[in-house]
Amino acid sequence: MRHTSSFRTLALAALALAAGAAHAGPFAPAAGKPGSTAISKDDASIVQWATGYQNYLPGTGVDATWKTPEKALGKAVGDSYDVVVLGDNGSITLTFGGYITNGAGADFAVFENSFSDTFLELGWVEVSSDGANFFRFPNYSLTTKAVGGFGSVDTTNIDGLAGKYRQGFGTGFDLGLLAGTAGLDIDKVQYVRIVDIVGNGSARDSAGNIIYDPYPTTGSAGFDLDAVGVVHFAQFTTTPAVPEPATWLSFAFGLCVLGALRARRQA
Repeated sequence: MRHTSSFRTLALAALALAAGAAHAGPFAPAAGKPGSTAISKDDASIVQWATGYQNYLPGTGVDATWKTPEKALGKAVGDSYDVVVLGDNGSITLTFGGYITNGAGADFAVFENSFSDTFLELGWVEVSSDGANFFRFPNYSLTTKAVGGFGSVDTTNIDGLAGKYRQGFGTGFDLGLLAGTAGLDIDKVQYVRIVDIVGNGSARDSAGNIIYDPYPTTGSAGFDLDAVGVVHFAQFTTTPAVPEPATWLSFAFGLCVLGALRARRQA
């Protein structure tokens, strides 16, 4: 979305007009409402944030000022400005200095920067254990009509897509949903990729439904990534195991025997 005061004023006015037309769907509601699955950026369950990025591939409609991928690292700020913009159909891959593991409930959360509960710019979320093979979370969109550039999306019509919640609140993802996926170790996920969804009706969800979100937008088009926080995390094991003393003695004895044999041959 465009991050200017005039855009913000117009957008908020349009959202207020559209709010009455929203229809309640079957999925979790907006942040702060009963039954919401939104995860606050200050939630104590988040124990790690993204520490690195790869393959930032911005799509169209992004001004240079929003092309700073480092802004996706560290804790979510929760405002409209400290973000990296993906642009239409753009993407970025984040790393964490360890493994995201599968636990009870959400294992990580993706934070966008929407300034309201209904101006929702959406993205697919994919994970990988090896950095080569990525697997997309199941996702569903029940928005039945096109959404204009200042349009509104009902949170309860969205599931399994990043951008479901307003700034400061992340969308949680449970690796257990991908259990049994060949080529993915859900206890050793090292990479999370966010892919912008172009909301013009060209994208489809896991059930084949059209995915609509605000379109077109310019300047900072598409998904605006604030951060990715990890709930279930394991550090890399980088320190080599220390051999037992008996192992060292056996090794030293072997070196002595080898030295003696060489000396005997030379004699």
